[in-house]
Formats: sequence, structure tokens, C-alpha cells
Amino acid sequence: MRCTTNKWVTMKEQANILVVDDNKYNSRLLESLLTGQGHQVVIANSGKQALKSATEMPPDLILLDVVMPDMDGFATARALRTLRVTETVPIIMVTALNDTKEKVKGFEAGADDFLSKPFNGVELLARVHSLLRIKRLHDELVEKNKLLERVLMRYVSEDVAREILNNPTENLQLGGQSCEVSVLFADIRGFTHFSEQRRPAQVIELLIRVFSKLTPIVFDYRGTLDKYLGDALMAFYGAPVPSSDSAAQAVCSAWAMQKQFAQLKQENAIMESLGLGVGICTGEAVVGNVGSERIMDYTVIGDTPNTARRLQECAHAGQILIDEKTHEAIKGAFRTREIEPMELKGRSQHIQIYEVLTETAQNETSDQNPIICRIPAMTSATEEYHENIIHIDSLPPVRA
Repeated sequence: MRCTTNKWVTMKEQANILVVDDNKYNSRLLESLLTGQGHQVVIANSGKQALKSATEMPPDLILLDVVMPDMDGFATARALRTLRVTETVPIIMVTALNDTKEKVKGFEAGADDFLSKPFNGVELLARVHSLLRIKRLHDELVEKNKLLERVLMRYVSEDVAREILNNPTENLQLGGQSCEVSVLFADIRGFTHFSEQRRPAQVIELLIRVFSKLTPIVFDYRGTLDKYLGDALMAFYGAPVPSSDSAAQAVCSAWAMQKQFAQLKQENAIMESLGLGVGICTGEAVVGNVGSERIMDYTVIGDTPNTARRLQECAHAGQILIDEKTHEAIKGAFRTREIEPMELKGRSQHIQIYEVLTETAQNETSDQNPIICRIPAMTSATEEYHENIIHIDSLPPVRA
């Protein structure tokens, strides 16, 4: 019965195998066959010991006897499937029971294969290595999915990435659907003049420094990073995961970005002449994948992103400009001022614009206002303006 050849196994295929059998002779026989193939074997003589061993040293495969005292193989298999470390580990039941009903019971308990006693050593090894190969493919797929999730999380927040992966057929196909979103554009003011006076390497270094601080803010408020546009950033909220608070999320992001940018200016004298202008618009838009089957861009298209872009172009350094629908959604969470209606480029009609000034009064709590931002407030920001530039008195002067 012993199979001495190791033609079945390469070094890559060597595995940790748990043998569960109350019969010492059977356990040693299985151990001899498996170690002869280069596998590491752990023996458990009961179901309870098997659970303990599996927890301490998760196996790659389990050979499980059915008839055992106290806790039989069926109960042990069910218990193993409840453990996170063994929920996908292949289980081969090695038993003298040949009844079809018993095999069905075993499969229902979580077994992947059956081997009847007395068993043939060659057949045993063939079944073991077949299931180990399947497990390796499964493990590789899990690792690739983790890698894909990490790649997606460079563009969207963690929960949005998981939403995409949960339904890739719908979320990763060309085309889109109409939904309400809030679109944010943030642009570095004074960047063109800044770039003219510095080496390309310094320009790239600055962009990396700024975007490294601003991008996480998008994800903090469950937004989707659409793209970088030179010295600008585009993001949207409310897709692919719908949100009734997309406008508040966008404005909270913009407010945090302004604060972070001011902090960067404080820490980097080279940024003294720079500022951040932000525009936000809320409304219906088509969200989806645009491009080709090979290369596609998950983006938002329509009048809403166009208007957000135009608002950003009108915003001076330190300003956050929003449309009327966004303003209605954040009433009470921020102090705003109405700006005279403007005719934006590409639009036939004037639109009402508002500027976000500060957060709500200091004595208003998030309990009183459920959409108030959960970010440190710049409560000492004044309403003194010169050429529409907000001066934040609470921050130290920028180093020369």
C-alpha cells in the first residue's frame, strides 16, 4: 500500500497536512505516505484536538476519519468550516462507510472528497495533490483580489472599492447610469507662474506633496477620485455608492482641503504665492466607464461636472464656490454668503452662486445638525476679504 515514489510533488507543492484519526495505526500509515512526498504532517486523535491544531497551525489540507468517539468526522468538519483559518481548506474524509447517504452527509458537513478504507496509496496521493492544486489556485485568486482591491483603493475609498468588487460585471462594464452626485474641482492658484520660475523636478515634487495631502481627504468622505488634471483634482460623491449626503461630503472635503493647503503653506515657504480654489456642483449626471474595452475611465459626465469646473475657475485662492442645490443641502452646517448671479462660460443663463465662509457657530453641535462636518473647525477664520481672498487669522504667517 505504501507509495515510495515522490513523482507527485515538487518543492512548490509541499504542504502542511492535518491527519485526524483516533486509530494510531491509520494515522502513522497516512503520515508515512505523506512525509514520503515531502509534506509536513500533524496528527490529531480527536475532533477537539483537530480544531485546536488547526487554529494553532492552519493546514493546507485535512484528512479526516468519520467514526471517532465524542466528536465524529461530520461534526468535526462542520466545526472546521466555522473557523476562518479552515473555512476554505480542502477536507478529504477517509472512511469505511460506503453508503451514499453517508457521503452526502459528509459533503453537506463540508467535505470536498471521500476515500474508502482500505485505501490505495497511489489513489490517496493523487486525490491529495489534486485538492492541493485547487487550493493553490484559490489562494492565488484571493491574493490577486487583494491586489486588485489595493489598486482600486488608490482611486476610491475602501468601502467603494469593495462595492465595485462585489458586483464587477455591472460596475466594470462600459457605459453608465444617471444619478445625483456632487462634483468637486480643486485647482492650485498661481501654479502657472510658479512653474515658470522652477525646474520641472521641483514642480513635480510640489504636486506630489500637495496631492498626497489632498487625495486622502476625498476618501475620508467616501468620495471617488476621478482624475488629476495638471495642477487640479477632480472628485465626486454619491457614486458608485449612492449617498443622500453627497453635497455635505463634498463641502466637508473642500473645507478640509483648504485647511490642509493652508497648513502646507505654513510648512513650505516655496508655496507662499500659491492658493487653492474649489468649485462644487450637485445634480444629475451620468456616471460610468468611458473609453474602450481595453482602457476605460470611470468618470462623471454632464452639466453638473461642467458647472463644477466653471465654479472652480471663478474661485480665487482660498475660496469654495458652490451652486444653489449644494447650498440648500448644507444649510446650517456652514455659514455662506450669496454672490451676485454669474454667467458661467458655456452656459446660456446666469446661475446663483454661494461662497462657503466658515463652519456653523461654535455652540452648534453635530447633534443639533446631523450633517455638520467631523473635522477640526477653522473657527477663527474671519470674514475680512480683499479681492475675494480669505485670510485665516488663526494660522501663523507663511515663512518667506
